[in-house]
Amino acid sequence: MAAEQTQKHPTLPEVKEELKKIIDRGFPILAMGLATYLKNMILVMCMGRLGSLELAGGALAIGFTNITGYSVLSGLALGMEPLSSQAFGSRNLTLVSLALQRTIFMLLTASIPIAFLWFNFESLMLKLHQDSQIIHVASVFCRFAVPDLIANSFLHPLRIYLRCKGTTWPLLWCTSLATMLHFPITVYLTFTLCLGIQGIAISTFVSNFVTLFFLLGYIFFTYDQDGSPSKPLAENVKLLPSISVGEQWIMLLQLAIPSCLAVCLEWWWYEFMTVLAGYLDRPEVPLAASAIVIQTTSLMYTLPSALSASVSSRVGNELGAGRPAKARLATGIAIGLAFLTSTFGFILTTIGREAWGRVFTKDREVLELTATVLPIIGLCELANCPQTTCCGVLRGSARPGVGAGINFYSFYLMGTPVAIILAFVWKLGFLGLCYGLLAAQVACVISMLIVTYSTDWEGASLKAKQLVGRTNELPYEDQLVKIEEGNGFLKRFSF
Repeated sequence: MAAEQTQKHPTLPEVKEELKKIIDRGFPILAMGLATYLKNMILVMCMGRLGSLELAGGALAIGFTNITGYSVLSGLALGMEPLSSQAFGSRNLTLVSLALQRTIFMLLTASIPIAFLWFNFESLMLKLHQDSQIIHVASVFCRFAVPDLIANSFLHPLRIYLRCKGTTWPLLWCTSLATMLHFPITVYLTFTLCLGIQGIAISTFVSNFVTLFFLLGYIFFTYDQDGSPSKPLAENVKLLPSISVGEQWIMLLQLAIPSCLAVCLEWWWYEFMTVLAGYLDRPEVPLAASAIVIQTTSLMYTLPSALSASVSSRVGNELGAGRPAKARLATGIAIGLAFLTSTFGFILTTIGREAWGRVFTKDREVLELTATVLPIIGLCELANCPQTTCCGVLRGSARPGVGAGINFYSFYLMGTPVAIILAFVWKLGFLGLCYGLLAAQVACVISMLIVTYSTDWEGASLKAKQLVGRTNELPYEDQLVKIEEGNGFLKRFSF
């Protein structure tokens, strides 16, 4: 199907319809993000009840596992998002199935070196002359968290699969049920069985496996509206010839690696800011404030991440279906929502800067520093929400490499020098680090908006046609397509 010409002025009913679709997909994702934040708060609270040593070791372990494991798996999984969303739009369900299978296999493979690193955490940290007691507690958490890598290797792709399909509400119900079970499981393992930090780590992967089982139950025992099974693995799927499999893996990796870099580069910068805070005068104060800032940004990030995921699947679906005008409309509405909601984030962090700090500590110096920097964090949110949404647009249009490049120069070539100069040369301390974050976010959002505004939507639709094949009229028609029938993905890679 030829790509339609992009309309310059969409009608009001079209705008309302698209707004409803984005909110309908985004709200469950937002609620899931809040549930995940609640689970992390439960972990930290239980660590605090065990004692200061367990809290310090657990916090170190959480930071280490986030940097070396969870961020990597999350980023790699996003490589299947442009393939799956565009393939759903073109009704190429065979490609969706293959993308899901291969992404799961890729994450399981990536988990092997990550698990090896987690098992050797203690010896590695002791070579860096860290406190032995804290390191031992952290190493116990890391070792018992290894099964969580397996759970996440399945969870991330399945969530993306359902998100690209447009069925996000079941994700919310499954996550909510698992979250309700998470608290009693954590308390039982940690305090009733007296497993301590081991129990907290075990409860984490148990909760994720519960979520996984709920999702698998939904996927394999429900039916779509047209009566076809919602199973992502079609019975008639044939394996590809070995000569083509390598090329298809390269295509997936070309999307997965830049997606991983885009996620990790931004995620790691916050940890880098914490490291820099440790070199400031009286580091216990800026480090405590940094912990509060990271908790604040994690909470606020649930909204832009939901918008990003929603618009990514919408853009991919429409481009795959050969409707570039609707992809452009979805982009405009999502960015407008991002600017609107980021304003509320700025207002809340400014008005509640003193009350929010008291949720975490009673230390006067930490409270004063937190109250000073939270308005700056609110300004960061004004830029972060639109730029994260634009990242979703880039993923949906199969351009994650552009987002990775922008994140690299914004955070490391712009934000890092500004943070170091202001914090250590101009002696602004932790305030300077936050200004560095603001500089990075401003550079990032400007670049993202320019790239998004200059998108050739007709060209993006043609690229999607080459990537996932021509649009199919019937849900399972793609399984009957032969090698010689078509000029897109299926012609190059036969089944």
